[in-house]
Amino acid sequence: MRTIANQDFSNRRAVVRVDFNVPIDDNLQVTDATRIKAAKETIDYILNQGGSCVLLSHLGRPKGKDSKLSLINIVSKAEEIIGVPVSFFGDCVGPNAEVATASLAPGSVMLMENLRFYPEEIAGDLDFAKRLSKLGDCYVNDAFGTAHRAHASTTIMARFFQKDKFFGRLLEKEVNAIEKVMKTGEKPVLAILGGAKVSSKITIIENMLDKIDHLIIGGGMVYTFVKAQGGSVGKSICEENYCDYALQLLEKTKAKGIQVHLPVDVIIANEFSNDAQQKICKVGEIPDDWQGLDAGPETLKNIESLVMQSRTLLWNGPLGVFEFENFAGGTIKLGEFIAKSTAAGAFSLVGGGDSVSAVKQFGFEEKMSYISTGGGAMLESLEGKTLPGIAALME
Repeated sequence: MRTIANQDFSNRRAVVRVDFNVPIDDNLQVTDATRIKAAKETIDYILNQGGSCVLLSHLGRPKGKDSKLSLINIVSKAEEIIGVPVSFFGDCVGPNAEVATASLAPGSVMLMENLRFYPEEIAGDLDFAKRLSKLGDCYVNDAFGTAHRAHASTTIMARFFQKDKFFGRLLEKEVNAIEKVMKTGEKPVLAILGGAKVSSKITIIENMLDKIDHLIIGGGMVYTFVKAQGGSVGKSICEENYCDYALQLLEKTKAKGIQVHLPVDVIIANEFSNDAQQKICKVGEIPDDWQGLDAGPETLKNIESLVMQSRTLLWNGPLGVFEFENFAGGTIKLGEFIAKSTAAGAFSLVGGGDSVSAVKQFGFEEKMSYISTGGGAMLESLEGKTLPGIAALME
């Protein structure tokens, strides 16, 4: 892995592919700057060495040019976070863009316009990638969130920088964090998989079977396993066409010596609502008109014990419907357990949209070893897929 560490960026102009695809409200204000903050370390490193940065990013999914999705709207937030003036150029390719970037002084930062204003970006167009490459003399990819896309700026562009292409600090951290869980992590390794559907986690589960010691199944996935084993799940979410797979998975994990942990009790509700009537119930004895919406107290005791004895932890998906305050308790408790285990020396990786949202919402951001910034890219890594953006840097 060729990283920016120990590279000399003095008087060099680095084209840095960042992921500034941040949420913006109706007043064109950034509402969550996590991804901008995540890129700061790489930008700082290059600037401190006397280099300059040409920042490339996309924002949203524009159909042609759209002022609401112009990256000019995030310049002030980027300046606030990076701590230096950020100039903006209203295009990302062409002779004028090349002239503007060529005149950048050491220590300067220029943010180019939204890459996706050009359909050639998503198409992975070779000529468009070549035009982007003319904006600098070295290439740094720090956009893990788009590393699973073979787009012009994330993958194809690397071809034009034979030796001068590098992993940014964020990309390096993401790759190392996933490798720690999947390859080099201290045992016991525990994976906690939540969320609604078994079908969306099959590839991840299959790829992890030779890497983990324990698997906790949580969230709506639970009820497919319970139904498969003959339990009553009431109106709980259940993928009946995956019941056979659930049984096969339990057999497979047993053969490999992996312990699978399902809830013993759940909190059930008489309707899908925050204000629903609720009670605690054994997991396979849910009445017909009720549905499971969170993990029960005995289940949480078991989870705490497992989390505290594990040395490497992966958390992907909530334990319940945490969007409802009255059914967020299980997910909050899990966050507390993982934070406690991390403080005691375990390595914890949180990845996947909903679990990352929960960690932020309930204040656990600083208490986990690593929180992945890339939803789809993170999931594809866990599935064992080679990400095009990473492969391009290794060629």
